[in-house]
Amino acid sequence: MIGRLARKPVFLVALGYLLFVVVSAFWPRLFTAAGPYDTHPEAAILPPGPGHLFGTDSYGRDLWTRVLYGSPLTIQATLIALGIALVAGLTLGVVSGFFGGVTDALLMRVIDVLLAIPGLLLALSIVTALGYGTIPVAVAVGVGIVPGFARTTRAEVLRVKTLPYVEAARAAGASWSRVLLRHILPNSWGPVAVLAVLDGGVAIIAIASLSFLGFGAAPPAAEWGTLIADGRNYLVTAWWLSLLPGLFVALLVLSLNHISKTLQEITR
Repeated sequence: MIGRLARKPVFLVALGYLLFVVVSAFWPRLFTAAGPYDTHPEAAILPPGPGHLFGTDSYGRDLWTRVLYGSPLTIQATLIALGIALVAGLTLGVVSGFFGGVTDALLMRVIDVLLAIPGLLLALSIVTALGYGTIPVAVAVGVGIVPGFARTTRAEVLRVKTLPYVEAARAAGASWSRVLLRHILPNSWGPVAVLAVLDGGVAIIAIASLSFLGFGAAPPAAEWGTLIADGRNYLVTAWWLSLLPGLFVALLVLSLNHISKTLQEITR
């Protein structure tokens, strides 16, 4: 599998960009010497150049530095959202697919209701109730992507539950709990893991969108959505203030999507 992935150059580029973003989130000093809150009024609204890779904002702050220092906030929120979706979605999907019957019908009707509501609208409603900040945004986005994980897990549990080795384990006297933990869950994890990578991009877009609308961390925090929102008033005179942070986020989402698609093709 690793050998097949190594022969896919686009996958390697996408993985390299993802690793760069993750490393820059934990150690931004490796890629910039400036501080995210260092203001230089004499250098305000400078275009991208050798001294300022992404240019500067209206306060003279280096935009490249602020994008890098905004990575931890967005990645932290994304990991929290995925954690919530994985735990809740796996639990609902396993219970629904494993027990079936009335339990399955009731849980799936709840999931259907959640699926009928657009994810961003659901997240917006939740974050309005919880309040502003990175954690409320992460919780809201996590709840919004739970239905996809629940549906995928349920489908895999239903498929694996009918396979011959599961029936053989039951015939040999294994309890249902042992069958669930030793056979069904490990063999249902593949598509869920691929979905987690794919929904990582969905979560990043949703978190950036909520931050753009003003529900994220309070200024002067450098969340990606906030940076894009800050530059929207300068689109004609200073296009880089919104375009370059937006391009940084778009490349990350495209990388996650390509990694997810490649992993799905490999695991088939």
